[in-house]
Amino acid sequence: MEARYGPVHALHGISLTVDDGEIVAVLGANGAGKTTTLRAVSGTVARRGEVVFDGRRLRRSPEAAARLGIAHVPEGRGTFSELTLLENLRLGAYTRGDGLEENLERVYGFFGWMRNRREQPAGTLSGGEQQMLALARALMSRPRLLLLDEPSLGLAPMIVREIFGIVRRLNEEEKLTVLVVEQNATVALESSSRAYVLEAGRVALEGPSDDLAKDEAVRRSYLGY
Repeated sequence: MEARYGPVHALHGISLTVDDGEIVAVLGANGAGKTTTLRAVSGTVARRGEVVFDGRRLRRSPEAAARLGIAHVPEGRGTFSELTLLENLRLGAYTRGDGLEENLERVYGFFGWMRNRREQPAGTLSGGEQQMLALARALMSRPRLLLLDEPSLGLAPMIVREIFGIVRRLNEEEKLTVLVVEQNATVALESSSRAYVLEAGRVALEGPSDDLAKDEAVRRSYLGY
């Protein structure tokens, strides 16, 4: 798969595989192509090459991706600050025509604090709460594949652990498949079964997360020891 922003070549023929029920991490420095990889999958950037989901070639359309069960939580959270928490959650269910209340109860089961604060404007939530809301809103569509872009960005370590704990719980309890882009390599490798390391728009390393965590180049460049 290749991707461009106008004349800028961002991805140079990368190939990734995410098996059903897996958590796969994508690591790399700024500018390595991590965010572009997720955008290429969800159809929000021009791409060449195939993206195959559940045996079907995916058209380059965010709506087509959403209707097939792919939910993208972008970097920067993207919550609607003027809307309430509940209104944000309802927007996440726009591709589903029924079961709204049942789905809300399901999401509250993962984010219990949201139930009593559902009328609070999203813009008044803390950074960690907004990141959780962005994740919860994506879950309202009952996705089969969740694309997470830098969920730890700007958050305290305790909040990062909590968010990744919820992601692991979703994977274990609902068999949700997750492709996560993350600069915090330690928590990403702890939470995933496999990982890819990108450099300048190409896959430099790939393999089981446990093996990459022991790789000297990965440890030196991303783990700090």
